[in-house]
Amino acid sequence: MPERNTDELLLQRAGEGDQTAFIELYERHRLPVFRFAYRLLGSVENAEDVTHDCFLSLVRKSENFRPGRASLRTYLFAAARNLALKYFRDAGRDESWDELTDEPSLTVQQEPLRRLLDEELSNQVREAVMSLPPLQREALVLFEYEDLSLSEIAAITQSEVGAIKARLFRAREGLKRMLRPYLSGNQELNSGREIVTLREA
Repeated sequence: MPERNTDELLLQRAGEGDQTAFIELYERHRLPVFRFAYRLLGSVENAEDVTHDCFLSLVRKSENFRPGRASLRTYLFAAARNLALKYFRDAGRDESWDELTDEPSLTVQQEPLRRLLDEELSNQVREAVMSLPPLQREALVLFEYEDLSLSEIAAITQSEVGAIKARLFRAREGLKRMLRPYLSGNQELNSGREIVTLREA
């Protein structure tokens, strides 16, 4: 049985009060949702709140999930994003979600940035990701960390694919700029053996 149908059945049973079904659904999707919320908000406590509220809302308003439109994973990421936006607004930081509307072309360069993102080798990487503007950060996290497609990210953020590409471009350029001293000083990463490209958009 496809996973999407399994998710639907679990959600139906959870909505009818089946705690075992809810726990299975929660355990299946909790970690990616938490990871996404944490990388957006930079706070374990806030990420836990977002994750909890996502699943609570899912069970209480299960009719809002329409399987024909998106997978449950995509739906949960969109819900997490909306809750994260609320945290930004409550903190008076909603203006930071504004972005430039230009859309530069994407270029893929050989460098160790992908490995750094995959392994988060240092505090510098985490700090650099967290310092990106929120829209750029969420695009990077969903694309590089959660391995979602451009179209999935566009659906989650209710944006055009071209806008997602532009955000990814700016995020990558920002990271390269911030991490340049660290990258150039890391002999292991620059040895030539570990240099890989970022996932091509």
